[in-house]
Amino acid sequence: MNDTPRIRTVPICTLLALTVAAGATACAGSGDHPLSARPYDAADEISFNAPAEGKKADPEKPLEISVKGDDGRIADVTATDESGHHLAGELTADGHKWRSTAALAAGARYTVRVATEDEDGAPGARTFTFETAPAKRALTATFGPQAGTYGVGQPITAELSLPVKDRAARAVVERALKVRSAPAVEGSWYWVDDKKLHFRPREYWPSGASISVTGNLDGLKVGDKLYGGASKPLKLTIGDRIEAVADAGSHYMTVRKNGEVINTIPVTTGKPGFSTRNGIKVILGKEYYVRMRGTSIGIAEGSSESYDLPVYYATRVTWSGEYVHAAPWSVGSQGVANVSHGCVGMSTENAAWFYETVRPGDIVSVVNSFGDTMDTFGNGFGDWNLDWGKWRQGSALVADGGNATVTEDAKARLRPSI
Repeated sequence: MNDTPRIRTVPICTLLALTVAAGATACAGSGDHPLSARPYDAADEISFNAPAEGKKADPEKPLEISVKGDDGRIADVTATDESGHHLAGELTADGHKWRSTAALAAGARYTVRVATEDEDGAPGARTFTFETAPAKRALTATFGPQAGTYGVGQPITAELSLPVKDRAARAVVERALKVRSAPAVEGSWYWVDDKKLHFRPREYWPSGASISVTGNLDGLKVGDKLYGGASKPLKLTIGDRIEAVADAGSHYMTVRKNGEVINTIPVTTGKPGFSTRNGIKVILGKEYYVRMRGTSIGIAEGSSESYDLPVYYATRVTWSGEYVHAAPWSVGSQGVANVSHGCVGMSTENAAWFYETVRPGDIVSVVNSFGDTMDTFGNGFGDWNLDWGKWRQGSALVADGGNATVTEDAKARLRPSI
């Protein structure tokens, strides 16, 4: 059989600016061309590596389709799963074999359509279906936070069910985790560790944005014998842009809403030895009442620094116990001096106003403190303390990217300070 592709001449009718007699034939002979024929059933001419009766195909093995004899050729193959995803493949030069070049999905049902030509160029067709075996290990993603409305600083989190260490596998996962925002933003995932990712935009989320998060991992081959499973999608909305800046040097907090100052509050922050962390923090939650004890941060009971107090209108900004809260015992120092054990304290009236004004995801920044900088990960959401260039390096899709070391001190410091 000559493997050189046949060149067929198809009759073409040319419209001429001539007057022709009624009843003249405009184009003739097209029905005699082989390609105009209805495709015949090529089931007897095509074979594929189908599993045994009642079995499912191994997704680790490629799909292979062949012509049984030497008198015909495969013209085209289309293989799609039930989600409409096409399986890539390549055809040999002689048209006798087709082989998939992309990994099959696990637990999927494929429909395969094969177009053929016989030695005379007549078209044939065969359609068949098959199923692949489900994955023995399924990688899923759990997204956070819970559905709802959040402030402009709220990162998206993805907790994986299994660790992923290989960079190529991480790239597969990252491409499958889709974050869509209206209006659109520039954003990126950051691998916090082998099982956790954070997503944030380059700048804070736009006020009023609608965000959807999906994990298109189901059936996807991630790595060696590791496939993705189904993940529950997430939808969020973004509220007004609320930013609070606590200046430990001036002892005042300035609160802005959508860029305009709406309140200036006298505060006290951490005193020497207990300085409040500098940097950008994201509100984690609000608690009307918290009992705060000095022993929770290592202060010996009965010592001069010891305390055990009921605290109201407490807005949490770190897991280790930093809050913005009511501190009626230090009103005389608010706006004047820093006397707290690390929290931002204010009058009960101002704390109640702040508590009612903010929501999780809003921004609280601390400046001019003698404390350390807020941890990027491990003690809340310090994500915004990384500039965009460094944040992008945490993506597996950046050629020279890498992962930052997680500063994990939250387990040792999970109790509130005042």
